Amino acid sequence: MYQQFNEQFAAATRQFADTAAQVNRLTLDNAEAVFGLQLAAIEDRVNATFAFFGEAAEARDFDALKTLWPKGVQVARENVERAVATGQEVFGRTLKANEAIGELAKSQIESTAKTAQANVEKAAKAATKVAK
Repeated sequence: MYQQFNEQFAAATRQFADTAAQVNRLTLDNAEAVFGLQLAAIEDRVNATFAFFGEAAEARDFDALKTLWPKGVQVARENVERAVATGQEVFGRTLKANEAIGELAKSQIESTAKTAQANVEKAAKAATKVAK
């Protein structure tokens, strides 16, 4: 009796540990991808901003500053666009990772429910045999 219970408990624990490891792997992969996206976006925007500041530092008269204004607006617009695009991509990747984690949890619950149902049916048959 106790041996069977211990085996079932050990199997359930192994299954839970495997699922937790898969969830951790998915989470870490997502975090790595998100960090890489954000770092690439920051690097790209910092390079563009410093290039603009370099041009601004070379401006010597009012006419040169007037030509820099549209460039400054363009750099700012591109910075905002890149931030929004990166945010959307991060959100999409995180959503996909959460869906995968949800599928793992769903399969874990379904597997546990099937096992429990099989054990209940087995116990009911055994109880029926004993009662006869």
